[in-house]
Amino acid sequence: MATQKGMYGQSPTGPTEPDAWLAALDDVRRPQLIELDARIQRVAPGLRRYVDRGFLSYGRYDYIGRSSAGDWMCIALASNKQYISLYAGPIGLEPYAARLPKANFGRGCIRFKRVSDVDLDVIDEVIRASAATDGQTIKTG
Repeated sequence: MATQKGMYGQSPTGPTEPDAWLAALDDVRRPQLIELDARIQRVAPGLRRYVDRGFLSYGRYDYIGRSSAGDWMCIALASNKQYISLYAGPIGLEPYAARLPKANFGRGCIRFKRVSDVDLDVIDEVIRASAATDGQTIKTG
């Protein structure tokens, strides 16, 4: 069996079960990520919850690009040194940017320092839109 690679080709480290992943977080981040995890499970209850490539992940979709194809998580959470990241599959996040002024956006992700910095109703919209890609095949690029 091949070793699973994480983002940027790095080998993932850390817990491989969702509850252990959450338990391993520091005391500041743990309650915030537990809140987001519960919110994702409530808003998108049909998504499979698992740890993949070091992310707490939900659902899965297939993608077909110009030069590659594969599968990826619909939604994922990461606790980085300076911020929390919410990855939202293949949906465009631009429509949400104006309504999340304290967040910054990367390719497919929303980054924020604290859960209290974002409008959770908008986050729910992102969760619903990304959850809709579960089990789908998405053409990218």
